[in-house]
Amino acid sequence: MKDWFGLVARLVTGGVWIVAGALKLPHPAESVRAVRAYDLLPEAIVPAVGHLLPVLEVVIGLCLVLGVMVRGTSVVSALLFVAFIIGISSAWARGLSIDCGCFGGGGEIPDAAAKYPGEIARDIGLLALSLWLVVRPASRLALENVLFTSTDDLEPTSDDEGSLDGAEEDLAQDR
Repeated sequence: MKDWFGLVARLVTGGVWIVAGALKLPHPAESVRAVRAYDLLPEAIVPAVGHLLPVLEVVIGLCLVLGVMVRGTSVVSALLFVAFIIGISSAWARGLSIDCGCFGGGGEIPDAAAKYPGEIARDIGLLALSLWLVVRPASRLALENVLFTSTDDLEPTSDDEGSLDGAEEDLAQDR
């Protein structure tokens, strides 16, 4: 069951990252505007963050969907969700009315504060899925399962054949 839940967590979180990044890639100026609107980072790094974030999102998404480097990618995913939750919460607390820029767009818009609770809840849910994958990165249909499976894991050695572990020996003796 846990393997299947991990697959769902990978596909949902990875899919969200791919969509979010892919929608921003063709419009780098909007991505920079979205980062700038939060007014949290020094202006000197805003353009770099705005341009690199969509690329990072797509890479994280692809790694999760394919099941490659799941634990490390999930750590980065979780850290980004924490940063986004802090950013949206900060904008809300400071009375800013900005589009979160999560799926493109960005900048000031009227009545944006009404969307903040839903955006924060969404990011908390995705953070929870990312943390699950940090703790339990192995899941079904992951490319890691193919790439990093050794032949030792597939075939029992001659030492393993016929040997019983302690619990199996106790059960065999009770019969």
